[in-house]
Amino acid sequence: MSIPVSVIIVTRDEERRIAGCLKALHEFAEIVVVDSNSRDRTAVIAREQGARVVEFFWNGQYPKKRQWVLDTVPLAHDWVLWIDADEIVTRDLVREISAVMTDGPSCDGYFIDGRYVLQGRALRFGQRNSKLVLFNRHRFYFPVIDDLDIPGMGEIEGHYQPVARPGVAAKIGQLSAVLLHHAYDDLRAWIFRHEKYARWEAGMNQRAAWPDDPVAWRQSCKSLLRRSRLRPELMFFASYVLRLGILDGEAGRKFALSRYHYYKKIQELEHQLGQQKAGTGS
Repeated sequence: MSIPVSVIIVTRDEERRIAGCLKALHEFAEIVVVDSNSRDRTAVIAREQGARVVEFFWNGQYPKKRQWVLDTVPLAHDWVLWIDADEIVTRDLVREISAVMTDGPSCDGYFIDGRYVLQGRALRFGQRNSKLVLFNRHRFYFPVIDDLDIPGMGEIEGHYQPVARPGVAAKIGQLSAVLLHHAYDDLRAWIFRHEKYARWEAGMNQRAAWPDDPVAWRQSCKSLLRRSRLRPELMFFASYVLRLGILDGEAGRKFALSRYHYYKKIQELEHQLGQQKAGTGS
């Protein structure tokens, strides 16, 4: 029996990775690839793998891509699972989601950790990317924020979580199994993406445009870190020491350093934006 969840993969020019992503999802009842006019064979491969392909053309306004899916695309199931093309759902995660759906979800949504893959191996320790990606689509939405003129992110909602719909007291849980996140398999592409992300985050920080995280303690931690001058150092320390990235050897050190350099870049861009603002007197 298939798992009654609609899996949604948002793509653009992902022919190199989409097949591997989709092959791990065959036990789910519905798979929808939402493609942004890829110039390569992403859509062709997705259809060959049995996915339904929906084309997305962004008009430069809200809703952005994920909320557009929730607003516009007919889905067979109330529960959705959001996956990026560079993520692989592990067998343990498939089994855990299947068990949750079979027993009946005890929460309205669940965080899932992404375990990074570096130099061909999954890191056992270090910082993980925890995202609210499995949820009842009638209980959550992606909020509108003031970022349309901030360079960097574009058509897709950025590095923030969906929030409970107005009037909904949503309960949120955490799954124990993980996604494998192949974010570092193309280092030049990673650097290019994160240069853009850093510009966007710097603009978001300057404008204080972030929506609240749906979990109070996470929101408190994020607020403190965004204000801290030591954020790059703290992120390195958290990944390499507190989360035992040191036990992953050289790969763990390289990963922690990548986090340091990313947040250092954000700080540099924030400083530039502050100087520009002071120069204009606004």
